[in-house]
Amino acid sequence: MTKSQTLEAIEKARLAHIEQMKKIDLMLRGMSVENPTSVSKMQCTFGKWLYGEQKDFIVSILGLQFYEELDRAHEAWHVEYAKIYALLIPKKREGFFAKVFQKSSIDTLTIDKAKAYYVDLEANTKQLLKMLEKSQRRMMATSEAKFHSTLKGL
Repeated sequence: MTKSQTLEAIEKARLAHIEQMKKIDLMLRGMSVENPTSVSKMQCTFGKWLYGEQKDFIVSILGLQFYEELDRAHEAWHVEYAKIYALLIPKKREGFFAKVFQKSSIDTLTIDKAKAYYVDLEANTKQLLKMLEKSQRRMMATSEAKFHSTLKGL
């Protein structure tokens, strides 16, 4: 992975989390959204990159301590997001009676609870975006040669 590809992946992660916050805001207003982010930190777009095949490369470029801090911020985001997801994304039920008696809208109390979780998620989002910005600065300060030497070492 080159320096520019790595910077692009981090920028995509930043934009994806901003976009997800917009989707959650829409859900809190009672609107449905297409393709909500996975609850699993390993399955979202950023998680697939951060924990995937390039993990050793990313750790070597960012440093283990910083990588672990980024991982904690990303995990904290998904923990808070999972609470909202569980409230706002109804589980599909099977069977005739489940379909007949299934509620189509979410009650006000549930929305209020999700909004309370959203406050915590906003704080986690700020922390995660700050970490992603730090990651970008670290990558910008790293010479292109280090990317090539790191790739050869893997």
